[in-house]
Amino acid sequence: MNRRGSALRRAVKSILYPLYERRLVRALDFSQTPHHVGVILDGNRRWAKANPDELGGTSAARGHRAGAAKIIEFLGWCEEAQVKVVTIWLLSSDNFKRSPEELSALLEIIGETVDGLKATGRWNIKPVGSMELLPENLRERLRESKSADPKAIEVNVAIGYGGRREIVDAVKKYMEDAGAQGLSLQTAAEKLSTEKIANFLYTAGQPDPELLIRTSGEQRLGGFLLWQSAQSEFYFCEAYWPDFRRVDFLRALRAYSLRHRRFGA
Repeated sequence: MNRRGSALRRAVKSILYPLYERRLVRALDFSQTPHHVGVILDGNRRWAKANPDELGGTSAARGHRAGAAKIIEFLGWCEEAQVKVVTIWLLSSDNFKRSPEELSALLEIIGETVDGLKATGRWNIKPVGSMELLPENLRERLRESKSADPKAIEVNVAIGYGGRREIVDAVKKYMEDAGAQGLSLQTAAEKLSTEKIANFLYTAGQPDPELLIRTSGEQRLGGFLLWQSAQSEFYFCEAYWPDFRRVDFLRALRAYSLRHRRFGA
């Protein structure tokens, strides 16, 4: 009875969700779509535990691979919605505290993910983060990222990324640049401004994200785009990242469109 009930619910959803998606699309004004969307891809490990394979496997690597497979699908939805920049957080600087076995597997999956994104030729891939934290073979794969069409979506892959570290790096680069110009420490300090720091962030030259999405039910940013998110709208979704659906993305866009952005006023 339970199996038949579950099968019936799945059948009903398979009919209703496409109708619901079309209704959401009709209600959205894509001219109001956020230009830059950031996503914290959370819940891969918990998804694996909740969805064991036929042999009962619940490895973290299996969850990370399922999450990686969702990225290309998600970027396709962003194209449809006319988003211009997407930042996806693949690996935080804190993730380097994980066990060597899990970290090694995760870095390999990230390398394969970047290769897969490049192979499509559809998007402009830009690595952002502390590249010095990464093994040389992964840094080489990231350096080989090639641009696609200039009008294509810019995809920031945040790897070895931490918001506080980004701000520290930006200030360091500013001071190095000031020194190269022959400015004294006092003069450099006097000239320091929010605009100057923004020019040295990993995302320099890009618009700040208007919408930040985090999956898995966690309601915190964890330092993601710490500087850039000062005026961002947040959307928290209960679904684990591998289960994130187009309808969930459309709901996020709808929630964004209904908010009155005050920008501190």
